[in-house]
Amino acid sequence: MSTLFRTKSVEQSIRDTEEPEHALRKSLSALDLTVFGVGVIIGTGIFVLTGKVAKETAGPATALAFVAAGIVCALAALCYAEFASTVPVAGSAYTFSYASLGELVAWIIGWDLVLEFALGTAVVAVGWSGYVRSLMDNIGWTMPEALSGPDVADGFGFDILAFVLVLVLTVILVLGMKLSARVTTVVVAVKIAVVLIVIIAGLFFIEAANYKPFVPDAEPQPSGSGLDAPLVQLIFGYEPTNFGVMGIFTAASIVFFAFIGFDVVATAAEETKLPQRDMPRGILASLLICTLLYVAVSIVVTGMQHYSELSVSAPLADAFKAAGHPFYAGVISFGAAVGLTTVCLILLLGQTRVFFAMSRDGLLPRFFSKTHPRFGTPYRPTVLLGVIIAVVAGLTSINELATLVNIGTLFAFVVVALGVIVLRRTRPDLHRAFRTPWVPLIPVLSVAASVWLMLNLPAETWLRFGIWMVLGVVIYFVYGRRNSTMAKAAEADRAER
Repeated sequence: MSTLFRTKSVEQSIRDTEEPEHALRKSLSALDLTVFGVGVIIGTGIFVLTGKVAKETAGPATALAFVAAGIVCALAALCYAEFASTVPVAGSAYTFSYASLGELVAWIIGWDLVLEFALGTAVVAVGWSGYVRSLMDNIGWTMPEALSGPDVADGFGFDILAFVLVLVLTVILVLGMKLSARVTTVVVAVKIAVVLIVIIAGLFFIEAANYKPFVPDAEPQPSGSGLDAPLVQLIFGYEPTNFGVMGIFTAASIVFFAFIGFDVVATAAEETKLPQRDMPRGILASLLICTLLYVAVSIVVTGMQHYSELSVSAPLADAFKAAGHPFYAGVISFGAAVGLTTVCLILLLGQTRVFFAMSRDGLLPRFFSKTHPRFGTPYRPTVLLGVIIAVVAGLTSINELATLVNIGTLFAFVVVALGVIVLRRTRPDLHRAFRTPWVPLIPVLSVAASVWLMLNLPAETWLRFGIWMVLGVVIYFVYGRRNSTMAKAAEADRAER
C-alpha cells in the first residue's frame, strides 16, 4: 500500500525538468499566461449560455449567477496559484498531486485530465465547425453534408473543418510555445474586441423595463428521472428550482462551465520564465477579466431584450437582430468562431503537457517524454494526440459527452485543494512565492463548492466518469505502477542495500 501513495518530492520534480532531452523551453511571461487564460475561458459560454440561463433559470439575475460561479472558481484558482508557484512543473493538477497525495492519486487525476482536455478539444472543434459553416451559409457557400459531420449528414458524415482545425493547431504547438502565444494573443485581441463591441453597442439599446423583475418568482424545475436526473436529486431528494434566490445558485452550477479552462494555465508552469511570480498573476488575472466580461455581457443582453424572449441558441446575436441591427449579429458570430479557435489550441496544449509529464515520470511510455531538439516542445505526444483528437472530432457526435469535461474539471479542483492542505502539513519548509490565504478554510470551501456542483450533474455523467476511472486504475496496475521512475528508483535502492 505504501507504494501506491509514494510522493515525488518537489525538488525531484524540478530536477527532472533540467534533463536536456526532457526539458521544455521557457518563453512565457505573465502577459502570455493571462492571454492563454482569457483565450480558453471565453468561448461558447459567453455567446450561448447567457441567454439559456437567463431565459430558463435566473432571469436578469444571471449576472449574480456569474458572480457566484466566479467566486467558486476563485477559490480553486487561489489553490492552483500556490501550487503552480511552488511546483513550477508541467502537468498542473497531476504534478501537484504527485507531490502531495501520492502516485496513485496523481495517476487518477492525470488520467482524468487526459479525458477532460481531449474531449473538450474535440467538442469545441465541432462547435467551431458549426459557427464557420453558418458564416459560410451567410455568404452563399454551403458545405456538402458528407463533409459537415454526423450531426448534419443523413448517412455517413465527416466533419472536415473540425478535423483540419485540430491538425493546424497541432502543427502550431509543435513549432513552439512562443508561436502559440503570439497566435493566441492576436486571436484573443479579436475576441475581446467583439465582446467589448457587444457591451458598448448594447448599452444604447437597454430598456430599464426589461430588468423587472430582476429576480423572478421561483418555479420548480421539471423533475428528471433515472440516470438523467441530477445525482443530488437521486441521493437527497433535493429538487432545484428555476428563478428565485435559489434559482441564482442553480444557474451558477450551469454558468460555472463557462469558466472552465483557467486551470489549463497551470500546465504551462514549466515553460514560464519566472513561474513563481508570473503563474499566480496569469491565473488570477485571466479569471478576474473573464468574470467582469461575463457579468457585463449578461447585464447588457438582459437589458436589451426581456429574459423571457431571449434566444437560447444565439442570444447575443438575436438580441441585436430584435433591436434592428443585424450587422452586429454577424460580428458576434464571427467573434464566436474566432474565439473557439483559441479554446481548442489551449485545451490541446494542456492535454499534451499532462501526457508529457506522465510519460516523463514513467507512468506512460518514456518515448513520449523527449522534446524536439530545435523547438523544445513535446512533439511526440502533441502529434499523437492531435491526430487522434482530429479524427474523433471529424467522426463523432459527442455533444452528449460534454458534461464529462465538467465533472473532470471539478474533480481536479477537489484534488488540488486537498493537496494544498496536505503539502502545508508535510512540507512547511517549502518556499512558496504565493500562499493561498486562510488555509485550510479556503481549500475546504473550494472542495465543498466543487462537490456541490458535481452533485448537480446527471447520474449518467457520473457513471461514464466512473467507467473511465476504472479503466485508468487497471492501466496503472498493469503498466504504470511497475514502470514509474519512482518504482525504478526504489528498486535501485533495494539492490544497493
